[in-house]
Amino acid sequence: MRVDRIRLLIQFLSFILMIYGGIVLINLGRGLPALTCVYSKYSAGLCFLYPLQRFAGLPFFLLLGGYGILLLKYMGMFILWVIVLNTAWCGWVCPIGFLQDLLSKLRAYMNVDLSRFSWLTRDRYKSVKYILLVLLILLPIGIGNSFFGLPKLTDDLAVPFCQICPAKPLLPMFDGNFSHIFIDFSSGTKIVLSTLSMIILALFFTASFLKRRFFCSYCPMSALLSLFKKTSLLSLKKDGRKCTQCGNCSRVCPMEIREIADERERTDIVTQDCMLCMRCIEVCPEDNALRATFAGMTIFPSTAKGFLKRQGAFEKV
Repeated sequence: MRVDRIRLLIQFLSFILMIYGGIVLINLGRGLPALTCVYSKYSAGLCFLYPLQRFAGLPFFLLLGGYGILLLKYMGMFILWVIVLNTAWCGWVCPIGFLQDLLSKLRAYMNVDLSRFSWLTRDRYKSVKYILLVLLILLPIGIGNSFFGLPKLTDDLAVPFCQICPAKPLLPMFDGNFSHIFIDFSSGTKIVLSTLSMIILALFFTASFLKRRFFCSYCPMSALLSLFKKTSLLSLKKDGRKCTQCGNCSRVCPMEIREIADERERTDIVTQDCMLCMRCIEVCPEDNALRATFAGMTIFPSTAKGFLKRQGAFEKV
């Protein structure tokens, strides 16, 4: 089984669903663990970060009533989706992830060398997504509420992450809407945010072309998903006793996770950046050294036979 080909097909179908599903009245709710943009006209569902920021911008007393119950509903939907698929939302469903993978395939087709960060650089900036997650909650809270008697923040900071997320200008383009590619001069705050949005969009294309899944390393949705990964039914397991440390897994990993090759003790190796693409299982040459499980049952194990077949070797050697 070629997981990379199956995943690409599912990513394509998910992309069509997320961008155009609303045309046929498909509604997956407002708690999706993927960057399905609110500005995309026919989206089949809404990224949970949008309602999270909107509700965070309300005065605290409003959250004690109906608005609070509605927020809990969306949060419950989000947690339920995560329990079922874990971080596979990033690897198999997210439209922005799919576009990054297409850019990587274009780079490979053009024979452009892959760029990699040093381990020091990765470790230094791995907290950025968590900082963004905290800010996208705290900044809206400061709009509807006063901290220590200080003035409230401007309404121009509403949904701050959505205003700089590459999904906002990118995904509506597939509806023929290019109106979000501009600099907003209506206020100083809007100038800063819209300029930052255009810079991030340019960086998204260039960096994601040169480095696999560049944006995912800094995505606050990835940070939010990582907080619930231990509760999920879908997981990635490793038997360190069977690992020969060939390094195949970390070399093919789109997120370049070294722990998957180095870890010898822990069995659950869904790290904060893992998107459960299962490429590591596909290239592992040892029987059951790596395996994907759902509710404790193995659904895709690594096998020497499968590895050899995928390398184009004979079944019997």
